[in-house]
Amino acid sequence: MSAIGRAIGTFLVAIVLAGSVSAQDEALETKIGPEGFESPPATLEEMDWLIGQWVGEGIGGAPAMESWLPPSGGIMVGTFVQATGSDPDDQSIMFTEHLYLMPEDGSLVLRLKHFNADLTGWEEKGDMLSFRLVEMEPCAAYFHALTLRCADPAKPGEGLVAAVRMKSDPEVEELLFRFERMRPD
Repeated sequence: MSAIGRAIGTFLVAIVLAGSVSAQDEALETKIGPEGFESPPATLEEMDWLIGQWVGEGIGGAPAMESWLPPSGGIMVGTFVQATGSDPDDQSIMFTEHLYLMPEDGSLVLRLKHFNADLTGWEEKGDMLSFRLVEMEPCAAYFHALTLRCADPAKPGEGLVAAVRMKSDPEVEELLFRFERMRPD
């Protein structure tokens, strides 16, 4: 794993597993389920607004893309690509994610694995990150420390906001991604 991959991996894998509500939490995009929380009922059909290809700015203002396929075999498969640098003439893949949005116990869970540009994984072979659903709204899914929502609930399909909560001492930080739907040329 490259030094950049290790640094980002260490940062991303340090997802907050528990937390308390504070004034800072109210200003964040993400939500945290209390210890032992039960996920609310939800179905993949409620996530139809997420299907498609999305482009925008990622880490450090560099380009990022996220794509979601319609459900197949009871699972929605997604990919995320984070590019390096903002100069279009000097870009390469920093890392990617392979995502599964799937039913679990009458609710939804989002599972993902990170990969370097050379397809070496960040997580161990059999490991992945799992985000249980905390709250569902029209055009928004709040998983434990990860949010996917429409940029404007009145205009589903026009914009996507994705956020992941990170553990950082002493304060909690989020990585925030704002995407627009990729339009065919």
